[in-house]
Amino acid sequence: MSGSGPVVRDTAIPGLLLVDLPVHGDNRGWFKENWQRAKAVAAGIPDFGPVQNNISYNGDRGTTRGIHAEPWDKYVSVATGRVFGAWVDLRRGETFGTVVTCEIGPGTAVFVPRGIGNAFQTLDDATAYTYLVNDHWSGDALDEYSFLNLADETVAIDWPVPLEQARLSEKDRGHPRLAAVAPLPPAPVLVVGRTGQLGRALVELLERRGLPHRAVGRGELDLADPAGWPEGLRTGEALRRYRAVLNAAAHTAVDEAETPAGRAAAWAANATGVAALAGACAAAGVPLLHVSTDYVFDGTLPPGEQYAVDAPPAPLSVYGQSKAAGEAAVTALPRHWLVRTSWVIGPGRNFVSVMSDLAARGTDPRVVDDQVGRLTSVEDLAAGVLHLVEQEAPWGTYHLTGAGEPLSWAGIARRVFELVGADPARVTPVSTAEYVGGRPGVAPRPANSVLDLSALRATGFAPRDHMELLGTHLHASGATGSPRR
Repeated sequence: MSGSGPVVRDTAIPGLLLVDLPVHGDNRGWFKENWQRAKAVAAGIPDFGPVQNNISYNGDRGTTRGIHAEPWDKYVSVATGRVFGAWVDLRRGETFGTVVTCEIGPGTAVFVPRGIGNAFQTLDDATAYTYLVNDHWSGDALDEYSFLNLADETVAIDWPVPLEQARLSEKDRGHPRLAAVAPLPPAPVLVVGRTGQLGRALVELLERRGLPHRAVGRGELDLADPAGWPEGLRTGEALRRYRAVLNAAAHTAVDEAETPAGRAAAWAANATGVAALAGACAAAGVPLLHVSTDYVFDGTLPPGEQYAVDAPPAPLSVYGQSKAAGEAAVTALPRHWLVRTSWVIGPGRNFVSVMSDLAARGTDPRVVDDQVGRLTSVEDLAAGVLHLVEQEAPWGTYHLTGAGEPLSWAGIARRVFELVGADPARVTPVSTAEYVGGRPGVAPRPANSVLDLSALRATGFAPRDHMELLGTHLHASGATGSPRR
């Protein structure tokens, strides 16, 4: 940053940032840019989207307030005077109970993430303490607060004015000691599409990890009907305290989308509804993670090449067109993760389970051999989605599929037959044109669905080989080891 911008310093509490602000003075007094979004974000302060500005005026030196941890982020500074600031990490994790203290004058500001206890003591008379927050105060949220006694012996804050001489409220005097404080969990995520394949996998993983969440199905939030959403969801007010919104809902009936009724349904859910959800997230200042598909590409890349995350969409089908339109709405959000996937398998009926059944029944299938890609386990897809959120991965587009050598559908079918103990030669490879055979209403599919995974790998997530996923899936379903025919 140039000399005209803020300088950010890390502290012993992760996410708690001290900010040095340039102060310009002359014989009239001084001036500073207390918060300038572009400069602040460039310097490393989170783009936290403040919606409210509060000012605490304190008449006497020694006025002491806190220690309060609230369910939002705040950016604090001093308008007049000086304060001794104290922050205690009250979040769940290894740094619970860590203390940072600092004197704050006009040239210092502090970014305080959700769940960090905030307190200050005035060092001058007539001090004004100001803070921006990214949610509106509500008495309904008091159960999401955490409090710590100013005199707690464990954190042992060395107050410049001894507390017995300071001015405190009776409420602050009565807050609990650290041993009695329940660590605050991370902010919850909202899963949209609770009853779908990915929605169920996300909820199962969130529950297994003990992560706060809420999941909604079509009865509460039907993507195809934004007008029917509760007002708080439609305006974004009900989304403000979520860590992120994970959209796992979609209209995925690819061939049905080629019909007049299916076309309208696909566009309503995959485009119009996604745009409404993105608008609500923008109004709330909450990140949106949206799951899309390889069908946004035409699949004309030569064999051996992979689609990069920034490859331009060129969908062939109505389904792909509606998903591409949804992507356009999501990528207009500054804070978004767009995750494209392909060939997802999980519990229930899918290509792999169908091939396994055919092998067991002695049926010899004809399977397309000119569409190439990689399988994706829905469990791995859910894990990768949560990885991006928990690691606060850079905003942008990611591809998330299984890794390894791409195969055609016929190649995968042969591998299924082999793994269940059947003769893979029973699978007859055919072209897409042969398989469709002029049947009307069959949506065009990309011939090359291979997605480049390097952006995802750069975040620290390593997709498993899709043939390993196939074996795990068949073993879990009890299909492996069937007699060879």
